[in-house]
Amino acid sequence: MRVVAPAGGMPATERSGERTVSVRIVVAEDSYLIREALRSLLDAQDDLELVAIASNLPDLLAAVDTHTPDVVVTDIRMPPGGRDEGIQAAERLATSHPDVGVVVLSQYMEPEFALRLLDTGSRGRAYLLKERVGDLKEIRQAIATVLAGGSVLDPSVVDALVAARRHRDDPVRSRLTPRECEVLGLVARGLSNPAIADELTLTSRAVEKHVTAIFQKLDLHHDDTAVHRRVRAALVYLAASDT
Repeated sequence: MRVVAPAGGMPATERSGERTVSVRIVVAEDSYLIREALRSLLDAQDDLELVAIASNLPDLLAAVDTHTPDVVVTDIRMPPGGRDEGIQAAERLATSHPDVGVVVLSQYMEPEFALRLLDTGSRGRAYLLKERVGDLKEIRQAIATVLAGGSVLDPSVVDALVAARRHRDDPVRSRLTPRECEVLGLVARGLSNPAIADELTLTSRAVEKHVTAIFQKLDLHHDDTAVHRRVRAALVYLAASDT
């Protein structure tokens, strides 16, 4: 899993008297099998509470209004249109419930939807392929990441976009040096500065200088947090390969 923005761990379960405080989750999925798999997975976790299940977009939005969850885990395609309802939900919740994290699940690798999900606001958003549903560690990490305000891109999507970029000319590459393009590609894959230094056999200081230069050349302003400048830089890189 590519965690684009750093994630905090799952909040520790707290007790007030006999009451356990858990991460409250709404699931939206029209497939019975996937829905029940998620139910079983989440119900088995003491620190996760499944508060509602929906099978379409209107019911999902109503469930969020009623239960005010911490995180929504939603299919990307479901009734009424079967097109991009999961993305629509994330876009609407960004306005109506900005503190709710959203994990979008997709049956197929659809980079354009992943980019759309993060482009209008990467904070608290994750895009995963449904093949991750059976992996408890992957699902928990995605939930913890969006809960902490981070962002997750499925590695299969990132790898496809990065591979496509190698065969294209684009405006981003013309603004950056070859080394800066290498560094930005690794930022897009979710690597930290120390990990990039190891990958390219550079010093950490050299990587910091390259990242700073990338931010300046891509006009990513200093009033943003460093985390979200990295996310936006990654989106610039990935979006240019999808045009």
